[in-house]
Amino acid sequence: MATRTRIVILGAAGRDFHNFNVVCRDDPGVEVVAFTAAQIGGIAGRRYPPALAGPLYPDGIPILDEAELDALLAREAVDQVVFAYSDVPHAHVMHLASRVLAGGADFLLLGPHRTMIRAAVPVIAISAVRTGCGKSQTSRYLSRALKASGYRVAVLRHPMPYGDLARQAVQRFDRREDLDQACCTVEEREEYEPHLAAGNTVWAGVDYAVIAARAAAEADLILWEGGNNDFPFLRPDLHIVLTDPLRAGHELSHHPGEAVLRMADLVVVAKCDTAAEADIQRVVDNVRRVRPEAPILRGASPITLDDPDVVRGRRVVVVEDGPTVTHGGMAYGAGYLAASRLGATLVDPRPWAAPRIAEVYARYPHIGPILPAMGYSEEQLADLKRTLDAMPADVVVIATPADLARLIALDKAVVRARYEYAELESPGLAERVLDFLGRPD
Repeated sequence: MATRTRIVILGAAGRDFHNFNVVCRDDPGVEVVAFTAAQIGGIAGRRYPPALAGPLYPDGIPILDEAELDALLAREAVDQVVFAYSDVPHAHVMHLASRVLAGGADFLLLGPHRTMIRAAVPVIAISAVRTGCGKSQTSRYLSRALKASGYRVAVLRHPMPYGDLARQAVQRFDRREDLDQACCTVEEREEYEPHLAAGNTVWAGVDYAVIAARAAAEADLILWEGGNNDFPFLRPDLHIVLTDPLRAGHELSHHPGEAVLRMADLVVVAKCDTAAEADIQRVVDNVRRVRPEAPILRGASPITLDDPDVVRGRRVVVVEDGPTVTHGGMAYGAGYLAASRLGATLVDPRPWAAPRIAEVYARYPHIGPILPAMGYSEEQLADLKRTLDAMPADVVVIATPADLARLIALDKAVVRARYEYAELESPGLAERVLDFLGRPD
């Protein structure tokens, strides 16, 4: 047998598995000797299972910590390293490339033509230049508009397979109880629960060729909701890309967000109700510079509290969406803004942080006086509860889309902060999408 090209895929339990499935799994000319894991704790030390890896990998594939990369290159005589995760500065990618090149291997990025799957029904894709731009609220808004116009909609979500990978190959969620049965993490619930509350069926998992085929069998169109700032796994008929004027300039500074922006059919400048006009204009100017042919639309993300009077003037701890304030780079989110406007006293959680939460603050020192909703494991979720219980606060403002109070019993009053997409222009986003599709008879 000819010598196989020996490959390592750098990932974070998402894009890495997809790239392997569609490019490497059935290619007898390559051998993926390992995945590496970054960003998400608890991924390293497992194996990509034989049931998903295919007959060329009867023992599966080890998943190692990215910190082992240099030793791995030498030990396994690696020929190529494929970078396959998202929401990182351009410099981060090139530092990794430098390590790979110094180790003697090629450094590769797999692009859309090799990794996108064609679906049997039209695909509307929602992507973003950073995590936390508002993809989820935008996809929920569009799903309601599409269903009101008579379309059967399947929501396909970028993967978050942090548990038993073989069991998670194809996931279909209709009810919140489905999330319990699948032992979903807090991050998964942040994305899935609001869709289920809106009456949407959500598909996710590991093997997106199978997922896309099954979803298409039930729907007239697929609404792809991306993860982080990655480009879609499915080839879109219409590609909508969100930018964030609260992080103006990031649309050109992060990978693969800049590539996503350059692919956009329609660009939405989100959060225009809270951002400064100068920052909005900076984003618009950057978009026009790199994607001048794409229409630009302004949108809003209004924030509401379930019971503002409980928050007004009280001592408050704010729990924000985890990815937005960790690798998303935001110091705070919607909950902080809502509580601050009501004159609440924001209690800084760090002095009371239990060990696994303190590790998050140490890794992401930019985080402000809020608590990231971390729950990738039972232990981490337990430390989140310990931190909240120990804090001298009267009220917990939960701004993660997940119903955190259902997962952990809290000894303080709980108020949820919610945020949805809102139109600021006419024709708005929904009208543009419906006009693109052609309204059903």
